[in-house]
Amino acid sequence: MKTYSMVEKRGLGSRIGAHLYLAMLLVLLYAPILLIIVFSFTKSKVFGNWTGFTFALYQNLFAGYDFAAQVRVDPNLYRALLYTGSIAIIAATLATLLGTLAAIGIFNMRQRERRLAMFVNSIPMINPDILTGISLFLLFVFLGVSRGLGTVIIAHVVFCTPYVVLSVMPRLNKMNPNIYEAALDLGATPFQALRKVLMPELWPGMVSGFILSLTLSIDDFGVTFFTKGSNGLETLSTFIYADARKGGLTPELRPLFSLIFLTILVLLIIMNIRTKKQIKQ
Repeated sequence: MKTYSMVEKRGLGSRIGAHLYLAMLLVLLYAPILLIIVFSFTKSKVFGNWTGFTFALYQNLFAGYDFAAQVRVDPNLYRALLYTGSIAIIAATLATLLGTLAAIGIFNMRQRERRLAMFVNSIPMINPDILTGISLFLLFVFLGVSRGLGTVIIAHVVFCTPYVVLSVMPRLNKMNPNIYEAALDLGATPFQALRKVLMPELWPGMVSGFILSLTLSIDDFGVTFFTKGSNGLETLSTFIYADARKGGLTPELRPLFSLIFLTILVLLIIMNIRTKKQIKQ
């Protein structure tokens, strides 16, 4: 008969406790999302009221028309979705370019200056969103800049760029530092060496930074709220906030939430696969 010592029993109990704690944490984190996905397959306008399985809300979302109530789905929802996607793509693209160039510049600094630059780069990531949003709001007011689509894009680039720097730096650390100089010695211009030598080496980090910036931009509320102005510009986060204050949420938001969650989940899986490939290289 197999017997366990006190140390083994204590270790077994700790492992069971750790697994239970992890399971409870995952349930608390993902149960609300799973509920949204489940109730996106019923046409009830009241969340939590199951009236039977149907794709009616998905049909309403894609058609822009509530067939049961014979009314159009709020057009502001689609306008907010368009703004959200446009801002996210533009901001992620600009942040990827600026972050990559910044990472190259930081990498070529001396050790002490590099540590200082990376410390400064980490500050926007540590700052709460509301602090970043208020700071940018005050800056735009001080400069007399009219807030709108442009200020929102600038704000998103500001808080996304540090994450791109953090994604690209590991690729620079793994890269042979002599290949850029070798390209210059062989007659390439600095721009040609950057485009044909450095960029292919840094591409995996740039893609990871772009995907991360895209998800951060879509998710943001605090910075967008303070920089969007009062010209009617709405993103999904600010539209949901305004919709909730009216006393409820548009039912078509449930299938939209579900699709966004699945899209982000796929992007995260792609990021993890790419990270594993980078580690193996």
